[in-house]
Amino acid sequence: MTKADLVEEVAKVTELTRKDSEVIVDTLFESVIKALRTGDKLEVRGFGSFRVRQRNARVGRNPKTGDKVEVPAKRVPYFKPSKELKDLINDGTEAAAAPAAPVAGSDAGTPPA
Repeated sequence: MTKADLVEEVAKVTELTRKDSEVIVDTLFESVIKALRTGDKLEVRGFGSFRVRQRNARVGRNPKTGDKVEVPAKRVPYFKPSKELKDLINDGTEAAAAPAAPVAGSDAGTPPA
């Protein structure tokens, strides 16, 4: 889904104009960015939380040339989905898709001799 698709969905659900919906979506994104920039944690119950993690400086390697490269310290955004979101996404499809595998070392899967 692209940002334009999200704007269209907001316009459809709220029955607002496309321009008004774009303002809503932009404001939401700007609010998330502003909170993360100031080091705040943003938590949306039932959806997940956004945080900023600090990555230390390190020595990397250019895969093409093999040369060592200094990678500076930086802050990176991190999203942790809530349990409710994980459950909604999985919706029990994992259990139905894969049959139970026999336990290693047991003879549950072999016919009697």
